[in-house]
Amino acid sequence: MAIELNDELIELERAAWTEQQENRLTVETAARVQAAITAHAEATGQSRYEVERELKRVVRHPAEDDDG
Repeated sequence: MAIELNDELIELERAAWTEQQENRLTVETAARVQAAITAHAEATGQSRYEVERELKRVVRHPAEDDDG
């Protein structure tokens, strides 16, 4: 089963990842991402863990999408 993500989740994770790389990730940003992941997982009937894993893969390793 493919994990479904939405643009809002991707943008939130991109912002958090940028903050993390710049050593300025805040608790508020991290909490916002986690809350969005949890809400999305519940709303779509997906595993929160799987949603978070796929979200991080898409944002942090986009080149893997080219491999098929």
